Amino acid sequence: MATRHSGDNKSLSGHDIESEKGAVFHAEHVHNSRLSPEHALFLDNWTEPQRKAVLRKIDWRLVPMLLVLYLISFIDRANIGNAKIEGLLPDLKMSGTQYNIALAIFFIPYTLAELPSNAILKLFSRPYLVGCHDLPWLCAELCWPMYRPRILGLFEAGFVPGAILIISKWYPPGESQTRIAIFFTASALAGAFSGLLAFAIAKMDGIGGYEGWRWIFILEGIVSVAAGIACFFLLIDLPSQSTSWLTPDEIRYLEVRQIAAGRFKPKDHAKESRFDWKSNVTPNYGLKFTMPQIIKNVGYTSANAPLLTIPCYTVGAIAAYGFSAIFDRMKWRMPTIVVPQCCVVVAYAILFAKAQDIKNNIPACYFAVCLACFGLYPIAPGVQAWNMSNLAGPAKCAMGIGYLTGVGNMGGITGSSIFIEEEAPEYPTGFESSLAFAASGAVAVLLLEYLLWRSNKKNELMSEDLVNAQCSEEELDRLGDKSPLFKYTL
Repeated sequence: MATRHSGDNKSLSGHDIESEKGAVFHAEHVHNSRLSPEHALFLDNWTEPQRKAVLRKIDWRLVPMLLVLYLISFIDRANIGNAKIEGLLPDLKMSGTQYNIALAIFFIPYTLAELPSNAILKLFSRPYLVGCHDLPWLCAELCWPMYRPRILGLFEAGFVPGAILIISKWYPPGESQTRIAIFFTASALAGAFSGLLAFAIAKMDGIGGYEGWRWIFILEGIVSVAAGIACFFLLIDLPSQSTSWLTPDEIRYLEVRQIAAGRFKPKDHAKESRFDWKSNVTPNYGLKFTMPQIIKNVGYTSANAPLLTIPCYTVGAIAAYGFSAIFDRMKWRMPTIVVPQCCVVVAYAILFAKAQDIKNNIPACYFAVCLACFGLYPIAPGVQAWNMSNLAGPAKCAMGIGYLTGVGNMGGITGSSIFIEEEAPEYPTGFESSLAFAASGAVAVLLLEYLLWRSNKKNELMSEDLVNAQCSEEELDRLGDKSPLFKYTL
């Protein structure tokens, strides 16, 4: 983030920036803003036990609700892979190619609607709109074979950008990655739960005259509407709306530290996102929709394949939280992306090499699938946190989140098509393409780190006093991350 060494911000350097116990304002947090002496004194007097107490309140009230909603969202998407091995294709008289096309159709409106979603969400109460995104999932889930996939994609599009935007309203950048990671672990947990639920629900085959795969959509769809209704009562947009469970001083503390982080600057522009992560997302979606089929082709039965995905996704959830917690403390974003990305490269290299004789390489291939999940799931929280840290101002941050999520999900269009049914169980196109995307993603992250480091070094050569003499505070605010005093998070 930008660090503006103004006179007012220097008053934060004692208790808040230098504290070894976990600073309230690491340099990453202080973003091109001037705190009034009154606000600075208030933060200086806010103790570490008080900070931990208010964060615990938020962590238990906000994050679990978002996690549950995302868990349901991802289960709704992942269950198509489980339904496939339970007989969806022959019952609907679909070919493998038609199945892949249906998945790709889902991502077209899903991606396009995500790009402007946060611009729309800024005009309304985010919890209400997140809930409204959730409720129509029931209709699409209950009638999946009849409803077009693009309807489901349109309904779900604004949820993830909106949820991340809500997190950004409560946590400064230095605390956001761990919370985003907890949110994103829902995608891994969804893989585990969807496999377990699909295994159990498939036993209902024949009840009410419906096949087991239909019951998967019916029962998991009903849960969506309950979660959507709960949003209207449990999900809160801003600290100022939380008077029933936060004290006035706690609300003030949360608002003032967001001011110090530059989250409430009125003059900013929303033109660009700093980087593109579709290379990271493409293999993720391909793996999620196809993992049960891959495991089945390794030699396990249709009934056991969903269960065997559970350890893979569990490893992914643990890795997502572990990497984020470590690097949130270190205030260094690049390793939390590039290290997992390298694990993904190794995983797909193993799968590409061993899948030609998959029956005789079951342990190696299953290990590679687990390793792929270990690497894939920490990437999204790291990328989102890095993105938010390097976008100046609330409007640009909101647009950047939507743009990043939308462009990233374009990978789903490719990812749903590269695992070709006719190539099972070797899937050479799928594994080779995923390996190439993963390797290019790792290179892109390293290149981005270098470019941001070079920009910071260039800005360090400028005299801060000279910049302040030549530019007013308003002009520097208007420049945003193009300001010579802006410092990128690495």
